[in-house]
Amino acid sequence: MAPLPDGFSYAEWNAAYNGLSFGIAAMGSATSFFWLQLPNVTKNYRTALTIAGIVTLLATYHYIRIFNSWSEAFTVSSKNGGDYTVQLTGSPFNDGYRYVDWLLTVPLLLIELILVMKLPQAETVSLSWKLGLASALMVALGYPGEIQEDLSVRWFWWCLSMIPFCYVVFTLTVGLAEAASKQPSSAAASLASAARYLTVFSWLTYPFVYMVKSVGLAGPAATMYEQVSYSLADVLAKAVFGVLIWAPAMEKSVYSDAFLGWSMPSQL
Repeated sequence: MAPLPDGFSYAEWNAAYNGLSFGIAAMGSATSFFWLQLPNVTKNYRTALTIAGIVTLLATYHYIRIFNSWSEAFTVSSKNGGDYTVQLTGSPFNDGYRYVDWLLTVPLLLIELILVMKLPQAETVSLSWKLGLASALMVALGYPGEIQEDLSVRWFWWCLSMIPFCYVVFTLTVGLAEAASKQPSSAAASLASAARYLTVFSWLTYPFVYMVKSVGLAGPAATMYEQVSYSLADVLAKAVFGVLIWAPAMEKSVYSDAFLGWSMPSQL
């Protein structure tokens, strides 16, 4: 991992600190919500909702580790009532936790979307493997460039990681369009499409944040923007996305209950 640059202002340090803290709060709250909602959906969708909770639980753990590593890397102090000053302690800031988190959670995010769409079993298994492996490969190819300061090396790994990235985005936007339109109700179809497009929108932020150090930003400002942007993108891609997994699961559960209640003869 690359060492942190010196010269952080208190505002820059505090922005990253608060961004990481927000990630912990959002992911932890989402985990509780998803698992408390399990009894409210039918068995067909409990696996998807369970995975949504696992994703945010893993993210909560890793955000706690990143937050602690960030706090340990700095000393913040104020002397004689003056402005706060930020100094490096010499302890490393381990941002690798973020990539470990992505390697574990990104394939699961796609699997939970596929499960909630209730595709035929063969198609579910095939898509889960293809998208899961492609997303894991995307993360694995991105990490070697993330820890490099050499811009040519960063661009090289960025280009490689964009190959599986484009495949996943194409599948979400085009390959699953027909399946999304065939949901049992118009509300469920709309929610499934929203989950697909939220995934694409949130994912599009990552390649741009990845290259933030290649567009004229450097030093503490680049690190601050990187940490805050990744934190916000993660909350969208995991916590908010999980809500859009829960919503169609609830809608289809209600639809299923209403259908069964209408079709089953009353017991006298």
